[in-house]
Amino acid sequence: MTQLEPHIFEFTKSLNLEGGATLAKWQVAFHTFGRLNESLDNVIWVCHALTANSDVYDWWPGMVGPGCLMDTDKYFVICANIPGSCYGTTGPISIDPETGKPYLHDFPLITVRDVVEVLKELRRFLGIKRIHLGIGGSLGGQQILEWAIQEPELFRYIAPVATNARASAWGIAFNEAQRMALMADETFAEGQPDGGSKGIRAARAVALLSYRNRNTYQNTQTDPDEEKLENFKASSYQQYQGQKLDRRFNAYSYQTVTKTLDSHNVGRNRGGLEPALSAIKAKTIAVGISSDLLFPPEEQKLIAEFVPDATYYEIDSFYGHDGFLIEVEALTNILKPIIND
Repeated sequence: MTQLEPHIFEFTKSLNLEGGATLAKWQVAFHTFGRLNESLDNVIWVCHALTANSDVYDWWPGMVGPGCLMDTDKYFVICANIPGSCYGTTGPISIDPETGKPYLHDFPLITVRDVVEVLKELRRFLGIKRIHLGIGGSLGGQQILEWAIQEPELFRYIAPVATNARASAWGIAFNEAQRMALMADETFAEGQPDGGSKGIRAARAVALLSYRNRNTYQNTQTDPDEEKLENFKASSYQQYQGQKLDRRFNAYSYQTVTKTLDSHNVGRNRGGLEPALSAIKAKTIAVGISSDLLFPPEEQKLIAEFVPDATYYEIDSFYGHDGFLIEVEALTNILKPIIND
């Protein structure tokens, strides 16, 4: 399918952020597929991961369309780009109305709860009364959990995939290493508008080590030439993936969204994880990836333990954390019979 331009909704009221800052002027970009029914409840809401956009067709092929898990002949599918990103929603490269220049380093902290406030505003604007399924992997799954706690009557089903209820020290450490790579790029540290190209390439190379695993690299990036001394296949792969992200994402947004990941803790100011998760009323299908090093299966098992009426499923995948994007057939086989009951 040809990539579609997102819808843009400009909000007329200020957005008060959890960290204390305020965005006086802001907008959200979103995509929709299929048609909303008369009852306004045939909705599948997709929350995207770290550097994705709101066009689910673009980054989750095989999941959306006639006959797919998100069957557009039956469901109205929507995904909104998160604040802080660079795909149409207000973020660091947006113009600060007070200065007339891009925010860059001055863009405020965006927490997962702030993201959910944006999603709630968009839902109200669209008139959606109930969501049949809320689904997301990684940062997307964090949004789904937070939202289902805040509006427990809204969702019939939720599917948090390869995610957690609180950002782990392991995940935060990976994110900080990536931000250190960004700051080591002088063009980024100095706040140059187009700065951070070298930094984001290095940051992505760090991230990939957490998205896959040793066995993945061993099987896909080992050089057939056993006589080599340099210019290894694994080295080229890291360089390629860094360049690839540099071409499509912004370094200042990357800094912002990794901090959004770090901020996630559904138990904050709610007495801890168990009482927070126990507020969820949606039928919950928590899905883990067997080889996921970044969001290991025990984190999804904890979600299933504390959320009432929750079930845990595990996908046996070779691909590590990225398995939630790649194992489309396995994920469909788990979810389709449940959400279509």
